[in-house]
Amino acid sequence: MPTPRILAFAGSARRDSFNKRLVKIATHGAEQAGAHVTLIDLKDYPLPIMDQDLEAEQGLPENAVALKKLFLEHDGLLISAPEYNSSITPLLKNTIDWVSRQAPGEGPLAEYKGKVAALVSASPGKLGGLRGLVHVRSILGNIGVVVLPDQIAIPDAHNAFNDDGRLKDERQQATVERIGQALAELLAKLKT
Repeated sequence: MPTPRILAFAGSARRDSFNKRLVKIATHGAEQAGAHVTLIDLKDYPLPIMDQDLEAEQGLPENAVALKKLFLEHDGLLISAPEYNSSITPLLKNTIDWVSRQAPGEGPLAEYKGKVAALVSASPGKLGGLRGLVHVRSILGNIGVVVLPDQIAIPDAHNAFNDDGRLKDERQQATVERIGQALAELLAKLKT
């Protein structure tokens, strides 16, 4: 079977982000299922706020070009999406917007169309980021990404992780790994 390529990241820049921890767990599940996963930190790709005047005057920022290349090189996306005030984080939305900018000779939304994504979230709140996942799912679906129906939102995130990065609740740990695994397995089937 061809090896699926998955780009994994959290929509948070915070050093000790719960969602950075969570995406590592899902990444493990995808790798165990045979996928090649590229785990990135969006903090390593700082971007200005999306501004078409800036784009017209200076072109795409260097980090937007680098991210677009990564998106194009991968078959799927594994996203751990924090919730800020019941919605998507500015970092994640800004990344999606810059990556979506059409380059010369490129079809519209080429970085997204035909991709498959899996979503997870962790939040200190009681819903675990669930409201934000609704928005992420809607945005991705509208730009041509197929989003897997299974997802998980981990509530009470500040108490959910062990020191080794695993979730204290073994069922939650297994579910997050299964979501990564499901993404890898579906992408492998689509590649054959």
